Amino acid sequence: MSEAYIVEALRTAGGRRGGALKDWHPADLGAQVLNALVDRTDIDPEAVEDVIVGCVSQVGEQSFHVGRNMVLASRLPDSVPAVTIDRQCGSSQQALHFAAQAVMSGTQDVVIAAGVESMTRVPMGTPFILPAQAGIGTGPWTRRILGRYGVTEFSQFTGAEMMAEKYGFSREALDRFALESHRKAARATEDGAFDREIMPVAVVGENRKERLHGADEGIRFDASMEALGSLKTLKEGGTITAGNASQVCDGASGVLVVSERALKAHGLTPLARVHNLTVTAGDPVIMLEEPIPATRRALERAGMRIGDIDLYEVNEAFAPVPLAWLGEIGADPERLNVNGGAIALGHPLGASGTKLMATLIHSLHTRGKRWGLQTMCEGGGIANVTIVEAL
Repeated sequence: MSEAYIVEALRTAGGRRGGALKDWHPADLGAQVLNALVDRTDIDPEAVEDVIVGCVSQVGEQSFHVGRNMVLASRLPDSVPAVTIDRQCGSSQQALHFAAQAVMSGTQDVVIAAGVESMTRVPMGTPFILPAQAGIGTGPWTRRILGRYGVTEFSQFTGAEMMAEKYGFSREALDRFALESHRKAARATEDGAFDREIMPVAVVGENRKERLHGADEGIRFDASMEALGSLKTLKEGGTITAGNASQVCDGASGVLVVSERALKAHGLTPLARVHNLTVTAGDPVIMLEEPIPATRRALERAGMRIGDIDLYEVNEAFAPVPLAWLGEIGADPERLNVNGGAIALGHPLGASGTKLMATLIHSLHTRGKRWGLQTMCEGGGIANVTIVEAL
């Protein structure tokens, strides 16, 4: 089987809801990533054989095939095809898996995997809310599905509370993890750790003056346990708050995946080699703990142990997710989300997969490390795991 290589990995800086990226149409924002991937690698745009885009809320400005619209808004020729996929929060991580599989199969040599989500312009839940408001249909879950699992709905917020209770995490423990996420992200920003992975975009700032947006807006540089502790829990008697959950975020990200043949033909330098691609599914009610069995399967299939992995990116959808993962996998906390995670940096849903991969790959290079693992909890009780080798 052929190898798949990542030759560039980029992301926009996160924009808070109603923040710096609010005026960017998601197709235009995603197009900026496509352009940057081509520009930074100096590859012929016509060599791109497919663009695979992850997006969760495919309605409104993200409807009617946002992946294809990103291509049409970019400098890629209109002969480049695209496809838009939804694996919930893991959408662009799955886009990377599909791109790597295409290259590894030998059917394609140059594929872009990307993701986009404007949570300002297309709020989370819109695909479900709009039909309900219009009185159309009965929602995504049939009586048969709900009856099978004995619930009235599937909720990530319920799943997060269930995880905190199952694994015995107190509100204080979750807030302390959140505080560390902000501190690590603040330190990484001040040290320039994100400079290589962030692709600045023009935005309109104060006094209607244009500026470049190149720093994540969600980081609270003055975060404290006192401030986090003052936030209300999402449900009475619960542990989950807006402070120990991921932030609503606008953003786009992408990676360029190529074969060894393309490396030689286009004079490209690989950043990483894709070593393992795993996806599993389990309980859709608790939903968010699937990264644990998915990681076990990925390590087993790769013939590795968690101690072999130098850095891990585990999406901080809610603080209990990475905390439970750490304990159950027996991982080293010092290798986890070393530059902070979604609690501080934001979680732009469909863009988070390749966003985390950009951070992981560049962190491996900066620290002189070799092996990285990324995993993401996803709606419906699914999880992707990707293991890469930095080159």
